[in-house]
Amino acid sequence: MTHEVKEIFAGEAPPAPAALAAKVRTLAPSMTRSMQRVAEAVAADPAGCAALTVTGLAELTGTSEATVVRTARLLGYPGYRDLRLALAGLAAQQQSGRAPAVTADIAVDDPIADVVAKLAYDEQQTLADTAAGLDMAQLSAAVTALATARRIDIYGQGASGLVAQDLAQKLLRIGLIAHAHSDPHLAVTNAVQLRAKDVAISITHSGSTGDVIEPLRVAFEHGATTIAVTGRPDGPVTQYADHILTTSTARESELRPAAMSSRTSQLLVVDCLFVGVAQRTYETAAPALSASYEALAHRHSPRGRTR
Repeated sequence: MTHEVKEIFAGEAPPAPAALAAKVRTLAPSMTRSMQRVAEAVAADPAGCAALTVTGLAELTGTSEATVVRTARLLGYPGYRDLRLALAGLAAQQQSGRAPAVTADIAVDDPIADVVAKLAYDEQQTLADTAAGLDMAQLSAAVTALATARRIDIYGQGASGLVAQDLAQKLLRIGLIAHAHSDPHLAVTNAVQLRAKDVAISITHSGSTGDVIEPLRVAFEHGATTIAVTGRPDGPVTQYADHILTTSTARESELRPAAMSSRTSQLLVVDCLFVGVAQRTYETAAPALSASYEALAHRHSPRGRTR
């Protein structure tokens, strides 16, 4: 396991047994092929793999004992013994006939009140983890770059694209020139026009989305200040980022994938950037924000009072 991967998972609690399959899906693309074989085996047959020693699992998957241990650690377990215990727990849960999990903590037959409470707790934890993990020096430098930018381009796809639009709209309302690009071709053609006084931001939970990496690379090569908002500080996007803002890698599941769980932490980072920029540019930001409210006021008037 690389030093960087160890740092990412240091201090994290091992995932709950029901979260194992989701963890495998999330991390499989970043694994070697031999590690993928181990991960796929334990996710497909937890009971069978729980009965195997580290040597037995290595033989079953055609890998080595070292690969099995590295895979267990990458999945969030201190060692193979801990992974084996989790597999036994997952197998027992499956055999008990208990309701299947919709998320790591929510079962199919949970009352809606429990769903609300559990999701609210998860969201709170995601926000707390993101806040704790943010590098204040990187955040401050990103705010400074945005506050003095001639132009700001923001790239995002899927749910991250919605977050990109949110940031662009916020910045526009305080008088900055900001545009969110979800079309990858348009993003690249716009990135070509960026220069030293401009800023480009890529928002990607995985850190490996090609459609947002490419325009950031182009912007970087043309001298713009570049920012990556990502859940993977070792992801490919960061090689083209002057500043890296790390979001929490919240637990995922079949019905609550990264597209949902990452959005909460991304929106927190976006709000931190916006408020920081508004503070730095208050003399111009406050009048611009007031003007935008005034321009939209008639759209919120009670029916019959519009002009």
